[in-house]
This record gives sequence, C-alpha cells and structure tokens, in this order.
Amino acid sequence: MASVASLPIETRGLTVRLGGHAALAGIDLRLEGGPPVAVLGANGAGKSVLLRTLHGLLAPSEGSVLWSGSNVRPRDQAMVFQRPVLLRRSTLANVEYALAVNGVRGAERSTRAADALARVGLEHLASRPARVLSGGEQQRLALARAWALRPRVMFLDEPTASLDPAAATEVERILGEIGAASTTLVITTHHLGFARRIASEIVFLHEGRITERTPAESFFKSPRSPEAAAYLRGELPWPPSHDS
Repeated sequence: MASVASLPIETRGLTVRLGGHAALAGIDLRLEGGPPVAVLGANGAGKSVLLRTLHGLLAPSEGSVLWSGSNVRPRDQAMVFQRPVLLRRSTLANVEYALAVNGVRGAERSTRAADALARVGLEHLASRPARVLSGGEQQRLALARAWALRPRVMFLDEPTASLDPAAATEVERILGEIGAASTTLVITTHHLGFARRIASEIVFLHEGRITERTPAESFFKSPRSPEAAAYLRGELPWPPSHDS
C-alpha cells in the first residue's frame, strides 16, 4: 500500500478539549506547503495543541485533520519539541533509532544518521551520550533526528525557547537549511524577531481560534485583528479583565 502524503494538511471544524476546556475551538485551516509558517499567540492560545494534533499526538474531540484528503497519519512528517526527549544512547544512536523505527535499514541508516549529524554540526559528538549534551546541542540533535527522516513537513514547538542567543542563532540557521531543502516548517514561537526572520506567513491564535492568517510582513506592520494588535503591543491577555 502506498504511503499517505502529508500535504496538503487540512482541518475542518477542529475542536480539541482538554480537561473539559476547549483548547481549540472550530479551527478551519489548510496548509499547502512551501515557505515557513509561524503560529503565534499568547500562552494558552492553543499553539502547542494545534501542532500536536496536526502531528497526530492528540485526537480531535470534534472535526477532523486530513492529510492529502486522508485521515490516516502519514509517515513523511516529523515533530521537534521545546524540550527534546532523548534516549539513553549515544548521539548517533538516537538518530539511528529514529530511522530504524521508520523502516530504514542497514548501511543507508548509518549513512543518513551520520549525514544528519554533520548537517547540524554534531559529527564530533557522535559517540557522546545524548543526555550529557548542552541544551543547544540537544536541540540540534532533535533537529538532526527529525531531518534524517526526510520529512515533507516538520512541526516545531518553541524550538528556541530555552536556548541562549548563540544556540538559538545556530538553530535558526539549521532551520533555514531545512526549509531550503523542500521541507515545510510549521513553527510555534514567542520570539517575534525569530518569527519575522524565518516565517513567510503568520497564523495567529487567540483562545483556541484563528483570528488572523496573513503574510508575515503584513502581520507585523498592520495586524488586522484587535487581538493580534494587542499581542504585538504586549497587552495580552485581551480584552482586559474587569475583575476587581
């Protein structure tokens, strides 16, 4: 059976309830692929929930997620988390394991794993235990592990949030290379400068709903929704609470 393609991704009336709360409420979204998309919004807006649902880690409470018209989760997509989950193995073995789980065998697995580490500048740490790497190195390893799978779509949840400026700059450089290699990046971030530099399009979430989707340049110059404008001014939560 042929594998299911991951693009386009489409949600129809997507609602996800967590603990009785609608983290996402009736999301209609279509991602065709292409330049990076940044998903922005205040804490609790639903950004991480959206990425996890698109990736297949969370199931819709209502509505649907379709990958190229199918509700079968495809194999040619990957996700990188803010805090990478690494195995108690070497740096190289972490990448090889991900490839093995996805059916890559023998010499090809070894070659692809080594190549992925070289692309993120970790080839000299291939034999080092992954869990003793620095935070920036661990995030680069997570990127290598995902990139080795050659995904058409990569979801990234706050990939630079816990990193110092130098490490964040290196991660941004790597993401630029991944995006240039025909992988569509869908990224959540609170770092507006990062979003400005890397994203072509902005999807803005507020209280589990999309209030704006627009080219990045237009979003930062003149956001259309009052929620997005308040967010860019640093005034969210919005509207202001009237509690005493």
